[in-house]
Amino acid sequence: SYKIINFAPSLLQIIVSDQVEFPVRQAAAIYLKNMVTQYWPDREPPPGEAVFPFNIHENDRQQIRDNIVEGIIRSPDLVRAQLTMCLRAIIKHDFPGHWTAVVDKIGYYLQSQNSGSWLGSLLCLYQLVKTYEYKKAEERDPLIAAMQIFLPRIQQQMIQLLPDSSHYSVLLQKQILKIFYALVQYALPLQLVNNQTMTQWMEIFRTIIDRNVPPETLQIDEDDRPELVWWKCKKWALHIVARLFERYGSPGNVTKEYFEFSDFFLKTYAVGIQQVLLRILDQYRQKDYVAPRVLQQTLNYLNQGVIHSVTWKQMKPHIQSITEEVIFSLMCYKDEDEELWQEDPYEYIRMKFDVFEDYASTTTAAQNLLYTAAKKRKEVLPKMMAYCYQILTEPNIDPRKKDGALHVIGSLADILLKKSVFKDQMELMLQNHVFPLFMSNLGYLRARSCWVLHSFSALKFHNELNLRNAVELTKKSLIDDKEMPVKVEAAIALQTLISNQEQAKEYVKPYVRPVMQELLHIVRETENDDLTNVIQKMICEYSQEVATIAVDMTQHL
Repeated sequence: SYKIINFAPSLLQIIVSDQVEFPVRQAAAIYLKNMVTQYWPDREPPPGEAVFPFNIHENDRQQIRDNIVEGIIRSPDLVRAQLTMCLRAIIKHDFPGHWTAVVDKIGYYLQSQNSGSWLGSLLCLYQLVKTYEYKKAEERDPLIAAMQIFLPRIQQQMIQLLPDSSHYSVLLQKQILKIFYALVQYALPLQLVNNQTMTQWMEIFRTIIDRNVPPETLQIDEDDRPELVWWKCKKWALHIVARLFERYGSPGNVTKEYFEFSDFFLKTYAVGIQQVLLRILDQYRQKDYVAPRVLQQTLNYLNQGVIHSVTWKQMKPHIQSITEEVIFSLMCYKDEDEELWQEDPYEYIRMKFDVFEDYASTTTAAQNLLYTAAKKRKEVLPKMMAYCYQILTEPNIDPRKKDGALHVIGSLADILLKKSVFKDQMELMLQNHVFPLFMSNLGYLRARSCWVLHSFSALKFHNELNLRNAVELTKKSLIDDKEMPVKVEAAIALQTLISNQEQAKEYVKPYVRPVMQELLHIVRETENDDLTNVIQKMICEYSQEVATIAVDMTQHL
């Protein structure tokens, strides 16, 4: 039936009709989306065959082109989501060649006095920009031509919307920010954003980041707050300024076409934006709610700010309170970690080792900022280490703070091992503060101990006994610990010790069989990629020993 001429346009009529029941409209939208993604372009017959494969007839395609933008504007959200995917597929194949008119169509509704049509038309514009998001600069000419018209228009629209903090207004603002981000995240079109227009945009971003979220949002459950449009709008504004700073505004770290822009950005905007971000960190320190992605992007921006003297000068008076009250608290074991560990340890492991989780994690952003600051700014490391030692030596300290202190020290291991002042203290630190925690009744502290040994696996041990102890404790955790997250950390730590310490390799030699069997068991249980690498490396390290137990091992697979 789908091959009948006029079938696809009829689906679109059903989708946009208010007379049809919603589940039917939704089913039609999914059907149309699948048809468009599969059968929109003309296709050649397979080699050796004369019959052309089916595609949607050109008359039908034209009818859909003529009506899909209106369809998106008039449809409810769930149907609209399917139609925007149709539009993306059509733009990909037909713009600009077969369908330059889409620009006029979107422009017409964007300028409409009826604000009800704005969200749909912005979503259409977003599909146009997304189609070109990752294309090389020289392939983006059709988009740049369209944005010559649209960018000033959406900027004006944004300025009109800013004073209105209603849900619909902020939803429109968020959509404009998403369009801007997709336009600039991979290449900054300097012919569109000159210094003057950029100044207006930066003022818009600053206003959004700095404004208060309506107080009634505090009535919403904390887990649901990040999904509120007011926080999402802030998140996108931060996403943009962090991206602009990192990719185009950081002199010394940009490609040559952005040299001039980066100087201008750093001199003109970097400090003003950072001022607002320091206020966000202040809110967090005072225990006001800040959505996690807003906090994460704030830390990412400051990570760039540490590098440049003009932004560092402004940050420097605050750096101690940032490291001790913001970064440190983010690096401690939290209630949500404990909840996940108890309810689903396998999910806990997946989350801790997932690079995509890392990408959006406030803890990773905090760790990166601390690392950059400790590496680039000499006063940061001694103060932070003194703070951590104070926590580790305090008798009745909250164990979660102990976890945070070890997390900080392990994150800075690369830097500490290169500094003569600290290098020789690290063995004693392991002996006094890490080895005893292998006996802790708290699983997260046992896991952290393994992780710290993994972080310091390249340490040059002066006392043979300490290395033997490190290996023995890690091996015992791998084989005997009852909690899977501890076993996983122990496996990685043991392998890194063996790879970095010739003597460790000898210590483990007599235990290759139980170690390998346990590793296979854990890989089977967790399906963790990092552990697959551990097994490969162990087989390389102990090829002879493994050969003798290979048959037994295969029975474990």
